[in-house]
Amino acid sequence: MANLKEIRNRITSIGSTMQITSAMKMVSAAKLKKAQDAITAMRPYSSKLTELLQSLSATLDSDAGGAYSKQREVSKALIVVVTSNRGLCGGFNSSVIKETIQNIENNYQGVEVELLTIGKKGNDILSKSHTVIENRNDIFDDLTFENVAEVAQKLMDLYVDGSYDKIEIIYNRFKNAATQIPQVEQFLPIKPVEGDANTNMDYIFEPTKEEIVLELIPKSLKTQLFKAVRDSFAAEHGARMTAMHKATDNATELRDELLLTYNKARQAAITNEILEIVGGAEALNN
Repeated sequence: MANLKEIRNRITSIGSTMQITSAMKMVSAAKLKKAQDAITAMRPYSSKLTELLQSLSATLDSDAGGAYSKQREVSKALIVVVTSNRGLCGGFNSSVIKETIQNIENNYQGVEVELLTIGKKGNDILSKSHTVIENRNDIFDDLTFENVAEVAQKLMDLYVDGSYDKIEIIYNRFKNAATQIPQVEQFLPIKPVEGDANTNMDYIFEPTKEEIVLELIPKSLKTQLFKAVRDSFAAEHGARMTAMHKATDNATELRDELLLTYNKARQAAITNEILEIVGGAEALNN
C-alpha cells in the first residue's frame, strides 16, 4: 500500500505541474499575438528606412555618413547580446549565448571583446567568462522606442569617441512560434552599400542629400536596435509557448502511464487480499 500512496502522490504532483505549464502556455500565446503584430508591422518600416538610406548614400562620397561610417582597424569590439529575463523557454537563450561564444572565437581572435547584455539570462552566464560593461534588464519591463533609443544613443557615442572600433548585435529573429533564428548584425560602423542602388531617380532634395543622410543615420540605428529587441521579445514568447505545450504533452503522457501502473498495483493488492482471505478460510475448514 505504501507503493500505491507514492504513485498517488506522483499523479497529484504531475497534475499540478500540468496546470502550471498549461497556464503559462496560454499567457505566452496571448503575449505572442501582440508581440508578433508589433514586429510584423515594424519590419517594412525598418526595411524601407534602410533602403532609402542606402539609395541616398550611394550617390554621395564615402565619408558622407560622418563619424558613423568610418571604417577603423578593429582592436576593440562591443557585442550587444539580447536574451530574456525569464527562463522556461526551451533553447531560446542558450542558442544566443552559443552564437555569441562562437562569434567571438571565430571572428575576434586577438581582439579585445566586451559585452552589453539586454536580458538577465544572458548576463548571468556570459558574465562568468566575459567582460560585461552593462546589463539592461529593465528594457523588457517597459519596451518602448524611447527606452531602446537611449541604449542605441549610448552605443553610438561609444563608437564615435573611439571606445570601440566595431559594434554588433546578436539576437533571436522571430520566424514563427516554433522557429527562432539566431542573428548577427553589424551595428557600427555602417556597412558600405552592396550592389547597385537606385541612383538614377531624378529627385530634388530639400534639404541637401548630406543633411538628410546625417539625419537618417541615427534614426536608422535606433530603429535597427529596437527591431532586434522586438524580434527577440516575440521569439521569446513563441519559444516559451512551444516549450510549455511540449511540457504539458509530456506531463499528460507520464500521468497516463502512472494511472495505468496505479490501477495494476491496486488490482494486484486486491487480488492478494482475496487470496489471503480464501487461504485463511481453507485453513480454518481443515
